[in-house]
Amino acid sequence: MASTLIPIAALLLGSSFLLMAGGLHGLLLPLQGSATGFTTLELGLIGTGWSIGFMAGSLLVPRIVRRVGHVRGYGSMASIAAVAILLNILIVSPPAWIVLRALSGFCFAGAYMIVESWLNERATAENRGTIFSIYQMVVFTSSTVGQLLLVLTPPSDFFFFAIGAILYCLAILPTALSTAKNPQPLNAARLDIRALYRASPVAVVGCFMIGLVNGTFGTLGPVYAVRIGLPVAEASVLMAAAMLGGSLVQFPAGRLSDRMDRRRVMIGGAVATIVVGLAIFLLRPRQPEIVTGLAILFGASIYPMYGLAVAHANDFATDHDFVKIAGGLLLVLGLGLMIGPILGSLAMDWTVPEGLFAFAALVHGLLAIYIVYRMTRRAARRREPFRGMSLKALTLESAALDPRAEPLPETFDEAASPGAPAPEAPTGDAPAAEPPSQQAPPGPT
Repeated sequence: MASTLIPIAALLLGSSFLLMAGGLHGLLLPLQGSATGFTTLELGLIGTGWSIGFMAGSLLVPRIVRRVGHVRGYGSMASIAAVAILLNILIVSPPAWIVLRALSGFCFAGAYMIVESWLNERATAENRGTIFSIYQMVVFTSSTVGQLLLVLTPPSDFFFFAIGAILYCLAILPTALSTAKNPQPLNAARLDIRALYRASPVAVVGCFMIGLVNGTFGTLGPVYAVRIGLPVAEASVLMAAAMLGGSLVQFPAGRLSDRMDRRRVMIGGAVATIVVGLAIFLLRPRQPEIVTGLAILFGASIYPMYGLAVAHANDFATDHDFVKIAGGLLLVLGLGLMIGPILGSLAMDWTVPEGLFAFAALVHGLLAIYIVYRMTRRAARRREPFRGMSLKALTLESAALDPRAEPLPETFDEAASPGAPAPEAPTGDAPAAEPPSQQAPPGPT
């Protein structure tokens, strides 16, 4: 283990500071904006700004890095993110915060991609799975710690913004002082919606709807907490509890999906979201312990869904298409993340703060209906064991680091090309038979 960790220790340390800053930044803005008097729609648009910036960064940062290099590129992105969080406290207006949040999303995408490309360069066939798992643990732990910083001391107008800027600056040091060579050029995400939909309609529709809900909750979850009377510290605990719930359930859900049609597990997650969402909407609990417990259940319902959708898409694709499909689905998810906070804010304004969860229940109800329909059109196919994916580290470099990834091809495999026969199996619920050579080898999930 030491031989695996030592070469990547600086990268993991830098990414830890970056993720702590991101977790704090993402929670701080809706809480401070709500206290300042921003409307729910304005707060939703701030979340939309981040998603727009993140998607733009996924598309444009690879070009920047090719011109200036990885070290300068990473340092620039983290520095600009530090400037953005400080400007949030100097220029307090919704339009400015939307622009600054988009800027921080752009920088976050760039910094993520650079760190993950470095990790990918250090990974070998023998330790790639270990590095991927360690990185996911760092992602979850650091993001949660960043959110929980708000528990330590009562919030002030400047204190936590300064802490966020310090963390962004600290993220620069490990990579700036590292002697690691520059990795290969970054992969740029591409979106071929027709090819993706042919490969897996459920994955495309699912990722979009999952983005609608996850983007709404990530942006407006803290707003819901303070509007029902919870203190800021409890709001940070609520968001961390939801992430914990998703982390605990992700791998059991994935293991279950390896043993049956993944779409059935996705339906189970959608139904669980409906039940928990409607329970919160109808019962409207106010006790912090009950709200936190329901947040754990809600996170356990929504967060594993993205990994299941990506795994289902790859069940119908060849191995060398993994990175291409993951990048396309990432952009589909991003579209949902952009639109979700706007729709969720309207749901909260038109009803009550708990309308956020009614919106989530409605979206997942529509998703469940669509999955049931698709199950009558295509039978299941199991090829690759499930591997969880974190919503806190979504770039094409994350997919390239995944042990399932092979070198990125120029185009989708013929299985997803217009002239090739569609990979539809006979209608029905029974899994389609596969030649033994295509069966996924047994292994950990």
